[in-house]
Amino acid sequence: MKLYVGQDLHANNNFLALVDQKGKRVEQKKLANDLSVILEFLKPYQKEIVGIVVESTFNWYWLVDGLMDSGYKVHLANPSAIQQYSGLKHADDKHDAFWLAQMLRLKILPEGRSAGPGSFAQAAASGEIENLPDSQPAKYHQPKLWSWVSGQ
Repeated sequence: MKLYVGQDLHANNNFLALVDQKGKRVEQKKLANDLSVILEFLKPYQKEIVGIVVESTFNWYWLVDGLMDSGYKVHLANPSAIQQYSGLKHADDKHDAFWLAQMLRLKILPEGRSAGPGSFAQAAASGEIENLPDSQPAKYHQPKLWSWVSGQ
């Protein structure tokens, strides 16, 4: 069974949602922003996971790098290009995470791609690294640079 993971990331926690190839909800969990906790949750599903979507927010570097280092295919979602839930009453972390997973499954996810390993100095100069969780290993405080894919 193929699984798709959506991850709604916040400053101190994240919500993970897994759907199968037919769009059925398989699992969901709110977790602390601790890479070891997240990897432990994903471990039973690792062989079936096609990809993990992480929304590009102010603190995504440590998570994306950690997931990639652990062998996961990671997709960085462009939040400004994602159409929200037009007409739906409920929009919360759970729904956001499942929507990210569904967009990946349906191949309609607006995403970024790696521009190759970046410079810690460049990220520091831009102010992008000041909000990283202190609980993460130092190597995840040196982000890779990403660029948006415009689709054109």
